Amino acid sequence: MPAAPVLLDTLHHVETPEGITLALRPAGLPARGQAYVIDLLIRMVVMGTLAALLAALKGFGTGLWLAAAFLMEWFYPVLFELMPGAATPGKRIVGLQVLMDSGLPVTAGASVLRNLLRAVDFLPMAYFAGCISMLLRRDFRRLGDLVAGTLVVYAPAALNTHATVAGPALPPARPLTVAQQAAVLHLAERQHRLTPQRLDELAQRLAPWLPLDPHPAQAMSVGERLLALSRWLMGQREAAASPHEAVKASPPVADLRAGMR
Repeated sequence: MPAAPVLLDTLHHVETPEGITLALRPAGLPARGQAYVIDLLIRMVVMGTLAALLAALKGFGTGLWLAAAFLMEWFYPVLFELMPGAATPGKRIVGLQVLMDSGLPVTAGASVLRNLLRAVDFLPMAYFAGCISMLLRRDFRRLGDLVAGTLVVYAPAALNTHATVAGPALPPARPLTVAQQAAVLHLAERQHRLTPQRLDELAQRLAPWLPLDPHPAQAMSVGERLLALSRWLMGQREAAASPHEAVKASPPVADLRAGMR
């Protein structure tokens, strides 16, 4: 039997009621763990400061501190998840946000439920159950996420931008037709929605067209060579090996745009 294909990305695809397919990138255990540590430090600073301010009130101050500790433990995440951005300060710093697994904004009920069930994820200690659940699933959902129907993802603004990433621009290894150039550009436009491993896998299919690595010692990946070619096709010709190669390698960019229309 042929070996099962290796899944190189963890994109979570959902279709909106309008028929639009969204590609969400779930956040794994390291990113969520980092966000949790940041939030924990913030809560410790807040509670330590509050303890110092309430110390003069003695028993009454202790009662107020315990009430604040309860609210901070259980409703600190809920407060921030229901605000614009749907993320605690720790998640914002790491670049994460909480959504419904349908891609819609998280609801108040779902936020409360996922955070109350942190008590279950904590069992038997140190969020062991939650970590095991995340490691066993491609969407990295802990038990609270599964029950509440929520998903922690990388913020879409970091994934769906089409801004050109700076880098080298290299001509193709051989002249390309308009259709071949269009295929290169279409794949390069998707780079922010793909993991580097998936980009390399798809770029490998275009390997005969891609530029040769000008610095073999630095070993550019197949995906990096694809992006370098896309920059050259979009007019960044300063990195071409010579003016003679730049003219003969492919039709001018204006011709490509006319052909794509």
